[in-house]
Amino acid sequence: MNNNHWTPDNYLKQLYSETVTKHHQQYDGRRQLLKSQFIKAIGLPQQIGGEPVSFKLLEEKELDEYIRQRVEVKITDYIRIPVYVLYPKEPNEKETKGSAVLALHGHGYGSKEIVGLHADGSENLDEPGIHKNFAIDLVRKGFIVVCPELVGFGERKLKKDSEESSHTDNSCYTLASQLLLFGQTLAGLRVFECMRVIDFMMTLKGVNHQRVGCMGFSGGGLVAVYTSIIDERINATIISGYTNTFQGSIMARKHCLDNYIPSILNLAEMPELIGLIAPRPLFVEAGVKDELFPNNHVKTAIDKLERTYKEMGSLHAFDHEVFDGGHEVSGKKSYDWLKRVL
Repeated sequence: MNNNHWTPDNYLKQLYSETVTKHHQQYDGRRQLLKSQFIKAIGLPQQIGGEPVSFKLLEEKELDEYIRQRVEVKITDYIRIPVYVLYPKEPNEKETKGSAVLALHGHGYGSKEIVGLHADGSENLDEPGIHKNFAIDLVRKGFIVVCPELVGFGERKLKKDSEESSHTDNSCYTLASQLLLFGQTLAGLRVFECMRVIDFMMTLKGVNHQRVGCMGFSGGGLVAVYTSIIDERINATIISGYTNTFQGSIMARKHCLDNYIPSILNLAEMPELIGLIAPRPLFVEAGVKDELFPNNHVKTAIDKLERTYKEMGSLHAFDHEVFDGGHEVSGKKSYDWLKRVL
């Protein structure tokens, strides 16, 4: 017997319809309220603005086109983050300080995946995978690129997971579920850490504080969006392989628990949240064949973002590329765009 009327599908559809209609009416034109409610929803830790960050150099290597450093950044007594910093070899002849980019990896084995390294730290001379070594592409464009290891990945997995799992596994589920018990979210913790890494970026003598960008891919795209909403020191943002709607992406299939924020749909759908970055420059790139973040919902999000930027008189600050590819970084248009706007 097929009792489809017993399933909760229709309840979820109705709940979504009623909720989204309500928040459209409630928050139209009230961006500041939405921003403050969003900060509360992600459970952002309260230690922001505390003691100054400190760091120490762990290693340095000179390559043909850039210098790669690895540093340990201490942001609290209990949080230390390994961070790769890539410096262009050729200094900008016209100015003493240049543009810098906070580069955020997605799911995989961590920051090594975007700086051209295997999980064991050896040089990756093979195909770079879906991250496309995008930090290297950015440093080749002349940016100082700062690549933190997001908590839950690579060498920042929980100790048990590091001992028992493969290098591509993560600690997202355990961290996300346990943080919820404290009224926090994994997304909020990652945003907090990224804001402190920006504090570190501001200590680098080669960084122009008015020319700081951010690029994130996939799960790193989520962190790039949320950090850019809150931290206005980010002057321009590239979102790769993430822009969509909640309904079309994380509600449509199983995603990592780090995507799920309690009550977020009571505030806004994803395009409205991303629109809080406006009027600062924003670039969206997405693959037509991306199954995790489907293209038809990408188009919905882009249409909404274009309307948002137009309403704010800053349509010139928004651009996008929908390319012939899957869940992967492109960079074909976005890197030059970022160089232009910064």
